[in-house]
Amino acid sequence: MQKKKVTQILRYNAIFDPAEEGGFTVTVPKLPGLVSEGDTYEKALDNVKDAIEGYIEILRENGEFIPEPDKKTFTSPIDIHLTGSGYAIA
Repeated sequence: MQKKKVTQILRYNAIFDPAEEGGFTVTVPKLPGLVSEGDTYEKALDNVKDAIEGYIEILRENGEFIPEPDKKTFTSPIDIHLTGSGYAIA
């Protein structure tokens, strides 16, 4: 009898920060130390997916705890429109 292969989907939030030289730097808060990048959003997305898979695989190989996926939390940009003058933005 053949074993069934089970696919599990883990969802982690990723933060895409535009880089000064172009492209994006990507971090995943639930996976400390994981940093990826890409010249375009699409390339950064592909690269961070690969990085997450590698990160999880190393944890599994070492018998370490895999961080709980982001099941309910998510990030979303929120635009705030300020009127007037005198606002200092860092």
